[in-house]
This record gives sequence, structure tokens and C-alpha cells, in this order.
Amino acid sequence: MTLRQVRMLLALAALWGASFLFIRVAVDELGPVVLADARLLLAAAALAPFVLRGLRRTAPLRRYLFLGAINAALPFTLIAAAETRIDASLAAILNASTPLFAALVAAAVGDERMTGRRAFGLALGMGGVALVVGLAHVEADLAFFLAAAASLGAALCYAVGTTYVKHRMTGEPPGTLALFQTAAAGLVLLPAIAVAQPPHAPDAGDLAAVAALAIGSTSLAYLLYFRLVAEVGPTSTLTVTFLVPVFGVLWATIFLGEQLGAGTVAGGALILASVAFVTNTRVPSLVRRRQSPAGAATRSRSR
Repeated sequence: MTLRQVRMLLALAALWGASFLFIRVAVDELGPVVLADARLLLAAAALAPFVLRGLRRTAPLRRYLFLGAINAALPFTLIAAAETRIDASLAAILNASTPLFAALVAAAVGDERMTGRRAFGLALGMGGVALVVGLAHVEADLAFFLAAAASLGAALCYAVGTTYVKHRMTGEPPGTLALFQTAAAGLVLLPAIAVAQPPHAPDAGDLAAVAALAIGSTSLAYLLYFRLVAEVGPTSTLTVTFLVPVFGVLWATIFLGEQLGAGTVAGGALILASVAFVTNTRVPSLVRRRQSPAGAATRSRSR
């Protein structure tokens, strides 16, 4: 990666890590459903100016409705619901299990073979999740375990959504995917607002958190993500998986004063190690020598 691409990767991880902070700030006042829907609709509005010019959509609208529901509306709501009971830092760590679920889904549909290495990584990941949940510093009542299950359910949704894109949304431009997914997800959640009114009137801080969540951690993050995929490929971009929980914990510690126990730290490390086994990811050297213009053009054309 070049220095510019490393900066983009770090910015993406910081923005996605901050989403757990913004959710925790606003969810008690707005409620999970209203918060998730406001995030989606604002994100779609922010993405539209960047995507509408030269817009091209080939997939049927019903596919976008399903993708929006499984890859955005449901996981965003589950994470927000989880953060009414668990810390933002714990939610960020549990969400790092997404690649583990992705490996299971890929094996179930026949996309990838379940090798011994991946099986070991999955077992390691399950141990990490058990350690994180079992040794959390908060009181482990039924609501806590349901919240942890909601966080893991969101990770499963992301895995299913990614596989669906691979099989049913081939040829769709990345920007189009981002815009139509968020817009469709926002529409899917709209009817639920009628029965899930905000518990309290939001104040200026809550509204600022929603705006930052929608524009920064969703719209801008999507644009950075798809640019990185185009420039360095999905494998190198996947290293963001290792950075998001780090930033999530960092922001929660700095701005919310959350504290982590030794068990949570150890479990989080096991989860990240398991992701490396399952995805066979090796973090690349961050900054390579500057390519010559001719070499860069050749590599760009070869992708």
C-alpha cells in the first residue's frame, strides 16, 4: 500500500470504529429502530450526490430490498439494540467475528471449502467470543446475553449479505450498491417506526451523534471502502477488520470512559487471531516504495 492508501485504511477503521460510540450516545433517547432508520435515510441522502451522476442499476428492486434488509436494516437495528445493554467497546469486539460467520456461510453454499486451518480458526473464534462474554466486567444477566447474541446476529447478517451480493448482485457498480442498499433499508424500516417511537426527545448531542453516524460512519465510510477495494483489492482492504475493534475500544475509552477487563482484551485478541486463520490474511507491509507512473498504470489496468 502507498502512504495515501494507508491513511484511507486508517480513516475507514476510525470511522467504522466510531459508529459504536455514536450509537451508544444516541440509542437510549431515540431507540434502536428510529436510530437505525435515521442513520440509513440520512446516509442515502448524503451518498446520492456522489452516485446519481452516471447512475446505473441492473439488479431488480426486490433484490435491493432484500439486501437492504439483511445487510443494513437488521444488523444496524441489532447493534443498536445490543448497545442499550452492553458497552460500545464490547459491541465493537463482538462485531469483529463477521469474517468467521462469512466463512461458515461460504462453506454452507459451496463457495469455499472448510479446510483444517479454517476449522481451527473458527474454534479459536468461538473460544474468543466465549471469553469476551463470560469474563465481561458487567453483570451477566439474561439481558446481557441477549445483547451479546444480538451483536453476533448482526455479524451473521453481514456475512449473509456479503454472500448474497456475490451471487445475486454481480455487475452492480459499488456506489450504486451503497446508495440503493441504504435507501432500500431505510424504506424497509419505516413501517416499524410507527410501533417503535423514540423513548425520549433527542437533544442536540443526540442529533449530532446521528448525523456523524450517518454521514461519517456510513456514507463517507462506504466511499472510502469501495475506493480501497478498487485500488488495493478486497484482500488488503480486509485488514480493516483488525483495526475497527481497536478504534471502537479507543473511542469508547476516551469519550465514554468505558473500561475493559483482562478477559475482554484476551478474548478480543483470540477473535482477531481466529480471523487471520479463517481468512488466511497476512497484514501487508503498510507502505511500499512509490511506484513509477508507468508501473502504477500497468497494475491499475490489470485489476
